[in-house]
Amino acid sequence: MASHGLSPSLNRLLLALKYATFQPRCCAVHKAHYSTVYNGNEKTFDKILIANRGEIACRVIKTCKKMGIQTVAVHSDVDSSAVHVKMADEAVCVGPAPTSKSYLNMDAIMDAIRSTGAQAVHPGYGFLSENKEFAKRLAAEGVTFIGPDTHAIQAMGDKIESKLIAKAAKVNTIPGFDGVVKTAEEAVKIAQDIGYPVMIKASAGGGGKGMRIAWNNEETREGFRFSSQEAASSFGDDRLLIEKYIDNPRHIEIQVLADKHGNALWLNERECSIQRRNQKVVEEAPSTFLDPSTRRAMGEQAVQLAKAVQYSSAGTVEFLVDSKKNFYFLEMNTRLQVEHPITECITGLDLVEQMIRVAKGYKLHHKQEDIPINGWAIESRVYAEDPYKSFGLPSIGRLSQYQEPVNLCNVRVDSGIQEGSDISIYYDPMISKLVTYGATRAEALSKMEDALDNYVIRGVTHNIPLLREIITHPRFISGDISTNFLPEVYPDGFKGHQLEASTRRELLASAAALHVASQLRILKCAVVGDCRVNQSGTGVDLSLGVTDELLSYPAFLLQFKVRVLSKLAAELNSYMPEKVPEDTTSILRSPMPGTVVAVSVKAGDTVAEGQEICVIEAMKMQNSLTAVRQAKVKSVHCKAGETVGEGDLLVELE
Repeated sequence: MASHGLSPSLNRLLLALKYATFQPRCCAVHKAHYSTVYNGNEKTFDKILIANRGEIACRVIKTCKKMGIQTVAVHSDVDSSAVHVKMADEAVCVGPAPTSKSYLNMDAIMDAIRSTGAQAVHPGYGFLSENKEFAKRLAAEGVTFIGPDTHAIQAMGDKIESKLIAKAAKVNTIPGFDGVVKTAEEAVKIAQDIGYPVMIKASAGGGGKGMRIAWNNEETREGFRFSSQEAASSFGDDRLLIEKYIDNPRHIEIQVLADKHGNALWLNERECSIQRRNQKVVEEAPSTFLDPSTRRAMGEQAVQLAKAVQYSSAGTVEFLVDSKKNFYFLEMNTRLQVEHPITECITGLDLVEQMIRVAKGYKLHHKQEDIPINGWAIESRVYAEDPYKSFGLPSIGRLSQYQEPVNLCNVRVDSGIQEGSDISIYYDPMISKLVTYGATRAEALSKMEDALDNYVIRGVTHNIPLLREIITHPRFISGDISTNFLPEVYPDGFKGHQLEASTRRELLASAAALHVASQLRILKCAVVGDCRVNQSGTGVDLSLGVTDELLSYPAFLLQFKVRVLSKLAAELNSYMPEKVPEDTTSILRSPMPGTVVAVSVKAGDTVAEGQEICVIEAMKMQNSLTAVRQAKVKSVHCKAGETVGEGDLLVELE
């Protein structure tokens, strides 16, 4: 676009308006931010099978390629064209879409290992990554499991046993009941003895599944039921334990790395306090909260625990930290974490490479004093979900347009999808992990803001509006956060960016000024400020000030939310009837795609306000749907085991 003598600021404005027509941007792929150089003299494996899918499978394949290792991808039938399948040297279908018949199908995966001659298996995270039976079957066939041995998996995978081991290793633990809770009434008695609030959680597993907070006896009974059902569904183990719930805690975890020769390191911390439904949303490394002495104490205890179970490979010890910097062991994840890239950014270590080296039997290269904290890294989990519904209910569909912000410096995107990919009901709705790095936290946050603004995602609802609000919120910027951040900042749920009265007035005045300028074609005015294109689907952002040739206004942000229609669609739009809002007090529709787990009513029943009507499971999380008023059930349109879509009619009330 020619400048025609216009000021640089106005040129930037015109360029922004050009991009507002949604023309695609040129992207250049940047290298991942870890600097470990693989030593080609170290012989590891010729071929590794990745027993996973999506972004983590792609992530492992990238390091294998760097190390000269051939890779085998496994996939379900619906994932036959997935990115990880295309990246791998070989691919084997292991069953139909449901995870129990494919990615959790040990028989099929073992067959894939035999048929391809893979010498080792990297499990990624989730699925079989912490399954001791899978690790045993691999060992029985002489195949290396790229992770810890079965003893460590079993010891740390069971929250009851892991807590006892942690106590013996002199690791700080949360007060609670160490045995298995067998009934709802037993749970109530234990909760009363501990003192409310309490956390009811699955003994096996993690990832926020099978966890409920209870503040009274009734919530304990309900939490026991839901947690045991979720635990059985996610981990095949419905055992529960109960412990004291620490109010307003921070979730801070220590990355550990250990070899088979008794050497273990702690690779600093990750702050993971921004969560919804006990699942992480935004993480950063290091934490703004820890001082060097607390960091060292946590790191040393994490290593003590790793050594107590003779741990080898990469693992994470998670802690809850209170306002006085007291920290308590939460759990140990015996696998690679979703948020591992931010540790790679600040330490320069490739954790996947380290896992492969350790699995082959090599010693760690580094000593504790060699582990740095260089700069700051932040990770935002970009999900296909609706942030306006409980901070994120899953959204399924096809990505009709998808562009990652990899054209920006110090930005890393780990993803396993591409334009045209389907976000399925069967799997986690993560689109990508967006990581930004800077010399300071402020620099990393600024890059994150720019990166979020440069995403293009269409075809599914996504959570970028929420992510952007989080990382620009004054409380987050100041570091005043806890695991209660989202419900405290948005007590009525996330409603999108809310303009203050003064900002709204400035917005209206700016729009008026631009309208006058457009009408009078005044292009000689001096425009000051910056403009920024927001291609995430939330609009085009322009920050500008108009000098006294128009109005004397300071610089501010001007946001346009536009609906773009083709010429034909615009012409036909005037003929479309106005949609009358539905009376939601007499019907219950599914707020998300999922599976009906239970239906608690039948036609003719009378339900009270707040009474449970049915339970929907989506992405392994169970959601109780309740009546909004007292009424008689007119008809029930669903039954347990059925798959429902978002908006499907479930129950009608008279």
